[in-house]
Amino acid sequence: MRRKASLVLLACAVFCAALSPLLRWYAFPRLARIPPNQYQDMVLEAKGATLLDYGTMRAKKVPEVTIVQTLKGDVAAAKNIERTAGRPVVVWDSLSYVQGPDGKMVSKIPERYIFDAHSQDPVHATGETVDGDPVTRKGIEFKWPFLTQKRDYEYFDAQTRTTSPIHYEGTRTFRGLKVYYFEQTIPWTKVPMPKSMPVKGITPESVARTGTTRWYTTVRRFWVEPVTGAPVYGEEIHQEELRGGTLLGGRAKVTAFAGHVKMREDYIEHTVALVKHNRTLVLMLTSYVPWGSLTVGVLLLALSLWLEARARRPQDPAATGTPEPEPVSA
Repeated sequence: MRRKASLVLLACAVFCAALSPLLRWYAFPRLARIPPNQYQDMVLEAKGATLLDYGTMRAKKVPEVTIVQTLKGDVAAAKNIERTAGRPVVVWDSLSYVQGPDGKMVSKIPERYIFDAHSQDPVHATGETVDGDPVTRKGIEFKWPFLTQKRDYEYFDAQTRTTSPIHYEGTRTFRGLKVYYFEQTIPWTKVPMPKSMPVKGITPESVARTGTTRWYTTVRRFWVEPVTGAPVYGEEIHQEELRGGTLLGGRAKVTAFAGHVKMREDYIEHTVALVKHNRTLVLMLTSYVPWGSLTVGVLLLALSLWLEARARRPQDPAATGTPEPEPVSA
């Protein structure tokens, strides 16, 4: 009976030991994916910002500038691209909508971002654009990969349409979460005018005819939860200028926008709560269940060996009830 029990325990131990790497290296890449139908929005604010008044072409201080960012997954487009890409793909339609203190639009820049659902590597396909212009992204954007490492990453900047390193600057604690802090500085760079302008009749083409150009610089900061790769907080020290041309009336440059852009408090709370929930799910696949399964397997193996050893031990005649043979005299 003991030998049968030890064989059953041995089989269970082998199953648990095999399940551990299977979950980590097979199930995790297939289950930990960004859903193709994801929708999320984010509100950021720049209080005490400087904004260009296009009526007077003068910069002025305003109480607040609001940036609303939305991400919406296109499921049908993702399925079409997957057929040729041979891997799970997510297609995000993003919109960055900037409005002044009066609620009127300052600018809006749409993007189509196509990437691998698990690794977050960009996938190049027709429709990959920024403000209607075709682009070929390199590096990440919006989100870091699952199990983010303590190293620099290549990060795509939508304004300049270029990729440059975003540097790992250390580990910190944010709202009870261990996070990695990343920072990227984009130097002053000439960038295209937004196709949607705040004043009717003013277009990028009409501005270009005046000889006026748009320049931009920013310091981009992210606090990233490393298990999920999701930023729990982000901010930018953002500056834009119009330079040269007849549009400025002889001035060399004028500030179009300058402000310290930060996430609004209610969106910080929502993001932290969501990331904590998703972090637990990822840890179930990468840590909790694999290590738990391996531990159970080792314990079952030990118990199986113990029972097998008990089964092989010579039995005590007194315990079996068999009488000892009487001595025979001559």
